[in-house]
Amino acid sequence: MSLAMATPTTSSTFSSPLLPSSPTPRRTPADPLRRIRRPRLVAVASVPDPAAGPVEYTPWLIAGLGNPGDKYYGTRHNVGFEMVDRIARDEGITMNTIQSKSLLGVGSIGEVPVLLVKPQSYMNYSGEAIGPLAAYYQVPLRHILVIYDEMSMPNCVLRLQRKGGHGRHNGLQNVIEHLDGCREFPRLSIGIGSPPGKMDTRAFLLQKFSSEERVQIDTALEQGVDAVRTLVLKGFSGSIERFNLVQKYKFHRV
Repeated sequence: MSLAMATPTTSSTFSSPLLPSSPTPRRTPADPLRRIRRPRLVAVASVPDPAAGPVEYTPWLIAGLGNPGDKYYGTRHNVGFEMVDRIARDEGITMNTIQSKSLLGVGSIGEVPVLLVKPQSYMNYSGEAIGPLAAYYQVPLRHILVIYDEMSMPNCVLRLQRKGGHGRHNGLQNVIEHLDGCREFPRLSIGIGSPPGKMDTRAFLLQKFSSEERVQIDTALEQGVDAVRTLVLKGFSGSIERFNLVQKYKFHRV
């Protein structure tokens, strides 16, 4: 992913990336040959491969896709926003900053810094917000988690993937375009079911959940928060594989 061409499009209360920097000590005449080393921040969190040991302390960008405004609140197409709101609530992160066409919250999950993002550029232009933010905060692709609604999955079924295509999801497609066409970033898809009969797809997406579906989605959001926390702290470990398996068969009865 190219990082040089993207800059934040809106003023921000944050003037520097999430990662702290340490001043480099100067050599003294009395010790001209002493080798100077910068301290490195390391952590056991966010390890792609648990067997690999500690890695650099790298922030996560967690973006939920949706449409801004009360008109779209609670609709099927906005479950990505709802997941980010639930993460913010449970982790004590305040969403109070505007930058790069997005509503942001800066905080941490455990000891890992996270940037929660709700693009305000509308669903089909989500990449216009996420791409510049990922560049500005120097977040690698493997730490960009995009959360979105998925019609090909039953209501409230969740799935975490390391990478993938856009599956004809316009918001996800726009994100890929603004990440220089790269698809190698994690995504959490939230099943919302498919339109019944001959119902128009757009009307279905902008429809609110029924009371029964609402209960199912609220439960799924709680499960999603736990899954995101596990991903951030442990990477794609066996726990994520078990999570996906349980979600896949959550409605199967034996």
